[in-house]
Amino acid sequence: MSDAPTCPERPVARTARAAARRLAVVPALRLSRPSDTWFKPALSVVAASAVPHLTLLAVGRLDLVIFTMAGSLCALYGHGLPYARRARAVAGVVLGMAAGLAVSRAAAALTDSTAVLIAVGALLAAVQKAVCDATRIGPPGHVIFTFVSSAALFAPQRPEQTPAHLALTLGAGAFAWLVVLAPALVRREGPERRSVARALEAAAACAADPGPRTRNAAAAAVHAAWQCLLASGRPTPVRRSLERLVVRAEAAFAAPGPDGGAGEPDRLREWAARTRARGPVPTPPPTAGTADELYGIAAERAALRCPEGRRAARRALLGRLGPGSPLLPVALRTLVGCALAGYLCAALGVGRPYWAIVTAASLHQANVTLSWDRTLQRTLGNLLGVLVFAAVLPVSRTGPLALVCCCLFLSFAAEALITRNYWLGSVAVTPMALLVLEFGGAHPAGEVIGDRVLDTVLGALAGFLAAVLVTNRRAAGRVERALDTAERARSEAERTGADPSAAPAERDRARRTLTASLVELREAGDTAAGEWWQRALPEQRLLAAELAGHRTLAATARRRGSGASTASTPTAPSIGAE
Repeated sequence: MSDAPTCPERPVARTARAAARRLAVVPALRLSRPSDTWFKPALSVVAASAVPHLTLLAVGRLDLVIFTMAGSLCALYGHGLPYARRARAVAGVVLGMAAGLAVSRAAAALTDSTAVLIAVGALLAAVQKAVCDATRIGPPGHVIFTFVSSAALFAPQRPEQTPAHLALTLGAGAFAWLVVLAPALVRREGPERRSVARALEAAAACAADPGPRTRNAAAAAVHAAWQCLLASGRPTPVRRSLERLVVRAEAAFAAPGPDGGAGEPDRLREWAARTRARGPVPTPPPTAGTADELYGIAAERAALRCPEGRRAARRALLGRLGPGSPLLPVALRTLVGCALAGYLCAALGVGRPYWAIVTAASLHQANVTLSWDRTLQRTLGNLLGVLVFAAVLPVSRTGPLALVCCCLFLSFAAEALITRNYWLGSVAVTPMALLVLEFGGAHPAGEVIGDRVLDTVLGALAGFLAAVLVTNRRAAGRVERALDTAERARSEAERTGADPSAAPAERDRARRTLTASLVELREAGDTAAGEWWQRALPEQRLLAAELAGHRTLAATARRRGSGASTASTPTAPSIGAE
């Protein structure tokens, strides 16, 4: 336990005035730098969509595009994962997409009651939100699932058509799976190289300008790099070199000074650039303790792949979905917001209020503050996107091929722009979603635009209202658990670091566990800080725990460097020569 003073923790509620100060407008709409991999999902979704679209065009059945598109959109997922895990993750996405579509089509075939369909759509959105958050599938999260299942709810359906429609989705999903995995044929360790490059860049930033912000960012990047390497396939010479680079990045942010490499930000940046490139991975000079840490990584990878490790992973997933999980209130917000948006639109005469359901579902982020940001972004993007649709519609109606080309171009533009800011990507997503309606037949432009504007406004209002009214007091509980976990991890790291009989691999695993606990602590604190109507957070205790944890990381890293000998480097049999 740290001896830093802490403030008394009184259960006080945050006032609406204090919370309102967090609801900024300009920062939510400010553009950022594009992602370093923005082109990967953009090109993947175009490639995965073009073949099914053009095939349906050739056979004259463009009315079935919605079903093939459900499978093609699976190509948006998994681009940050190593290929071994990506194969499993995207396969799960395809099956989940087909399952949501099956429920929607079954409901559409069994009833034409708008009230029942809205209830089914809201429930599906809540389940999809919970599952995507629990599995941590990453962007674009549950929004694509909700878009597909909600749109399918309000399309006419006969029971005998369902198997054929699901077959189209699964077929397109299988092709999307091949598209997402195709880069492995050219660059097998591409995701690992990018993840390690990010860790090196973050460590360089921390080395050049040490501080809480850069230190937390470096810890998160190094932790993500280790997780990526642990999730990759069998160790290869390239992956072993990448592991050595992460060891150097970890030393740079954990132990500032000559021993930790913190005085070499330029070298770290050079290694990052060479790691991203297509040439050989740079090999850092050997340092004390590197071989022991790599030996520990090999043992940790083996432990994760054994039956007990897989059972532990399943238990962790079920725990994130079980009673007491802080994810459940956010799923409840999604349920309430989607249902309220759908019923409001139905009361105002919108026959197919699926876009209101999708809008409300897309707003619910980790906390209320982030949900406010997404509300602004979604509303602005959709309203501007309607104008783009009005401009593109005459071009798309010149012929079926023009319609297909417009949809493909907008798909690429959406993924190219959305990493700058969500609202900018929505400017392209909205006309693309509206053009999908044109595959089933032309609709009056004024009616489509009017319904979409109404759906957007009502969905945004209902979704944010649900985010405010459905409280998430479990967010503070998550902080308490993260604090306890971080303190236990720090104690274990100090114990193994001071114990001369502890194996080097054991000490390194304890340090990685401490790094992971600090990342979780920062994430839990940031999430809870954006929530309303909860007890006051132990902010002083949070700061003290982070400071103590980073001090322990630095101490263990220096102790490893001074207590090991480079002569012992060849003693790790699992590393091998390169």
